[in-house]
Amino acid sequence: MTATPRVLVLGGGFAALESAFLLRMRLHDDVDISLVCDRDQFVFRPNTIYVPFGADPDSLLVDLRAPLHKRSIPFHEGRVADVDTDAKLVALEDGQRLAYDKLIVATGAGMRPDEIPGLSEHASTIWTAGSMLGVRAAFERVRDAALAGTDQRVLFLVPPNNKCSGPLYEIVFMLETWLRRAGAHDRVRITWSTYEHSFIQAFGPRLHEVVTAEFAERGIDGHVEEVVTEVRAGEVAYADGSTREFDELIAFPPYVAAVDYGGLPTDDRGFVHTDLHSRLAEDCDDVYVPGDAGDFPIKQAFLAFLQADAVANHIMAEVHGRDFTEGFDPVSMCIMEMFDKAVFAQVPVELTGDPAMPVRVRPGADDDYKVGVSPVWRLGKKMLGMTVPMRFHSGEPFHAGTAWQVMDVGIKGMSGVLAD
Repeated sequence: MTATPRVLVLGGGFAALESAFLLRMRLHDDVDISLVCDRDQFVFRPNTIYVPFGADPDSLLVDLRAPLHKRSIPFHEGRVADVDTDAKLVALEDGQRLAYDKLIVATGAGMRPDEIPGLSEHASTIWTAGSMLGVRAAFERVRDAALAGTDQRVLFLVPPNNKCSGPLYEIVFMLETWLRRAGAHDRVRITWSTYEHSFIQAFGPRLHEVVTAEFAERGIDGHVEEVVTEVRAGEVAYADGSTREFDELIAFPPYVAAVDYGGLPTDDRGFVHTDLHSRLAEDCDDVYVPGDAGDFPIKQAFLAFLQADAVANHIMAEVHGRDFTEGFDPVSMCIMEMFDKAVFAQVPVELTGDPAMPVRVRPGADDDYKVGVSPVWRLGKKMLGMTVPMRFHSGEPFHAGTAWQVMDVGIKGMSGVLAD
């Protein structure tokens, strides 16, 4: 490495910003940090679930230039054209060539709805704030038709190769509460259909049991192990030959990597093969891949923070000549909104090597595997929704410092009382 290591960060989401801000907080001027992103705004994607119910998409944006400037992190707006790991150069589409000693690839995941024939044409899909406006329009049509006396069928669909269906679960529960409060619930049949073997499969049996109970209480017709093969106008077709009709279809499309890096080892969906603990790309000693761009099977904001922490820890260990000891420990934490209450889940997981069920709850993790349901958890959801954008707006990492320590104590205290 050069005397002052040059760290180049690709991306503008959770993993990218957490890595950059945490390195600056911990290493100060002992490292040069630059960031490349194809947009100059961070989108707080977890709160896009509120857009179908009236939230302004612009309220989810954080300008990147000001906090990066505040932390002396040069910003290059542009798209990556090529990564030369031998020369340690990143080429941008506008012709810029940026050298690095350490490269952090955190460009995240994208959606590929065209993988399911007819999905793009006949479904409202979730992912971007813009696509959520389409979901809003669909929900308003359902509500208005129901209030006018016309029965409606809303089908929620999780196809194969979706890597984190949690937000769609939030939206189905929020829709049921929203319709009930609008007096339109009785004329709307809500159905849930997923390819997984259980509800929110990656997070184990306790969350499956909670979702099953909530579906029963709310009159949501839930189905698992249903593999969609085609979507036609008003109808979904499955691999077993069955079909299901709908008036509105809400789907979370299959995941793929947002950027294809030809020079890095990737799986068939473009996700970079990585070392679990350090997040180093396979067979590379200077390229890290935290967050959704890597091959960890669950794509989730909190896990992206933990992976960014591991990357920063590994770089700090090398800069200071210390052993690397604080690697990525996959313990997911999430709060699932329902409008009338929320579900908290803390789930330690491990890789299985089985493509059909790539992660599982760690055996013997009883004390650390927590799930709870309470209206109080909505407060935790709102706190996260305010704190993360606020921290990034200030150029501070979320998962470090006094603010996180206070929040962590509060969450642990709440989970001790409100989760088992």
